[in-house]
Amino acid sequence: MKHSGRRVAIATTVAALALSLAACGGGSSGTSSDGTVTLHVQAWKGGGAEPANVAEINKAFEKAHPKIKIDFEYTTADPTYTQKLQPQLLGGKAGDVIMVDADKAKKWGASGYLADLSKESWVGEIAPDAKAFTQSEGKTLAMPMELIGIGLYANMDLLKKAGIAEVPADWPTFLADLAKVKKAGITPISLPDKSGWTGSSVFQASGSTLVYQKNKQWDADFLAGKASFAPDWKGPLDQLKTLEDKGYVDWQNEIGVDEWAQGPQSFSAGKSAFWYQGAWQVSNVKKAGFPVQFAPWPGGAAGTKPNGMLFSGTMWAVNSQSQHGDAAREYVDFWSQSENLAKYLDAEHAESPFTGGTTPESTETTAFTTAFKDGRYRIMPTNTWYGANTETEVGSKIQAYLLGKASEAQTLKDIQTAASAK
Repeated sequence: MKHSGRRVAIATTVAALALSLAACGGGSSGTSSDGTVTLHVQAWKGGGAEPANVAEINKAFEKAHPKIKIDFEYTTADPTYTQKLQPQLLGGKAGDVIMVDADKAKKWGASGYLADLSKESWVGEIAPDAKAFTQSEGKTLAMPMELIGIGLYANMDLLKKAGIAEVPADWPTFLADLAKVKKAGITPISLPDKSGWTGSSVFQASGSTLVYQKNKQWDADFLAGKASFAPDWKGPLDQLKTLEDKGYVDWQNEIGVDEWAQGPQSFSAGKSAFWYQGAWQVSNVKKAGFPVQFAPWPGGAAGTKPNGMLFSGTMWAVNSQSQHGDAAREYVDFWSQSENLAKYLDAEHAESPFTGGTTPESTETTAFTTAFKDGRYRIMPTNTWYGANTETEVGSKIQAYLLGKASEAQTLKDIQTAASAK
């Protein structure tokens, strides 16, 4: 009995801490005396070199919802973003609305950090092949903002100097064009691969045509144990090696060049005829002043049309610990509306993830958008066997192959092992 006072004190302290922790949910969010709610929104788009029209959309939201103000916080992309938000989510201090991708939605959803959005009105409008990326254990945990392409950039001024009028659409034509630009004294193609991302991504882009035009169900077959990387993905691996064998790429050099800083700067400076990156870079490259085209990787046989490769990119999720869940859902709903999301898609040069959604048109991305509209595309399975850890591992194995440290057979075996890891 003599310890009962101490127990009460401890219980009171624990309760106070719990209330304090709950109050921290949502970061700098809050409610003013006049009932105005401030939502704390965290994202890796909307600032720095990737404004993506986020500020414009936020301003439009505040105008439509005068009792909700947006406290927007931009953080550079991974690993910085995850390193910042992971402890904030654990401590109940993350924003009310947070940007996620398929990998984060799956991991943070499993930890209980994301609210169930399954009953929101926009869920039924998500395109069938985009829906799986937003879900976990049958619940919709995020609103998709885009399906964004990754493909081949072409400096049309440099191609013109080499006598080339259009971006190649198949592998033999691509090799012939690379030969022409090299003969003209122009660096044929830039494929910076310091982190292993470019090699792994080109491998995937090539496979999007070589593998998936033969079998659209390859991912499902692989997960069911009915398909394997050897021999199905031998062609994409061969294409990477062929680029060096023919003198168009020096992989030893490219592996020393950063994809995210040096790569964009180099291409924008007109230092190569071709380059490989995501569609989100189109807006920045256009500022360089030369005509640019963005197209699917031309990996197929002569006379064929390539598949575009997309991935389910950014998504909005609601923090399950938010004290302003209703306002947070209003924000996400606003973004789901075609007229609002179109501003983001236009900046990102991305495709709409909603059935009947507005996909902006641009002269720079005509070839890619046409492939999407024609149904010639494949979405990377970042929600199944090609998550973040697998992508990193595959990139490393491909680097070893390109440097001559592993055979083709061993590399395909290693990729199989990485893709099969749970």
